Amino acid sequence: MMPGLIRRTAVGAAVAVLGLVAGLVSALPASAAPAHWPAPRGTYLALGDSVAFGYVPPQAVPPPNYHDASSFIGYPEDVARALHLRVANAACPGETTASLFMRGVVSNGCENSPGSSTGYRTQYPLHVFYKGTQLRFALKYLARHPRTRLVTINIGANDVFLCQETTKDHCTSQKELQGVLNEIKANLTTIYSKIRHVAHYRGPLVALTYYSLSYSDPNQVVGTEVLNSVIASVTQAFGGKVADGFAAFEGPSNAAGGSPCKAGLLIKLPDGTCNIHPSAAGHLLLAQAIEKVLPRK
Repeated sequence: MMPGLIRRTAVGAAVAVLGLVAGLVSALPASAAPAHWPAPRGTYLALGDSVAFGYVPPQAVPPPNYHDASSFIGYPEDVARALHLRVANAACPGETTASLFMRGVVSNGCENSPGSSTGYRTQYPLHVFYKGTQLRFALKYLARHPRTRLVTINIGANDVFLCQETTKDHCTSQKELQGVLNEIKANLTTIYSKIRHVAHYRGPLVALTYYSLSYSDPNQVVGTEVLNSVIASVTQAFGGKVADGFAAFEGPSNAAGGSPCKAGLLIKLPDGTCNIHPSAAGHLLLAQAIEKVLPRK
């Protein structure tokens, strides 16, 4: 998701479409200032899409500076500050579970998008520079930092968006939707297998699930939960923990009539509506959800 490139929002599209698959999936096994501290206690690797990146839309006030990646502060930076870790945030806006580890496949705006060879990465810097895929960077990073204390990931919503963009029925059929869910499951299995068995990372691996854009709309709620259930099942199969991003936004949103926008958890726009990406307050809640599932020391 980036200015002038993506016509529709990935999380919004994902939850709207996934609302049609209720019952398809059976039981499956205020952001702080940039973190600065004199003596970090270790390293932390963050992987994911625009949510992990800390993306801000061009309509926001003040407008974002896409040429300065350090100006984007997301939940990984909040987690790093709270735990006194040095974060390497490799997230890319528009990343899918496939493009995270396969170069050249269509993404939702990371390196390309349907019908376009340009993406966020081809025009603007990420938090960390790397060639190749995000997973390739992750494996190299973990090899060079064997004492990495935490790996987090949030990924999957853009996969459903691509299904909408690239299928004749806009991914409304159960067959198409189930196919996307199966693909997410297979791709996450590959990603986690590489992290665990190639990089031999045995530390905490935490997947952050997606929040709903509306807790009063049953389709939004069910759709988000379906996507999250797939993410959770694969993560747990690899000994990972699941940070409940859905629940993190649920309480404050319900107190505001079911709206995370009215609760101040999404980025406000000049016209009074909200973008789908978390505000500073939203990122802080997502960071706390991650911290909650980590071992206490």
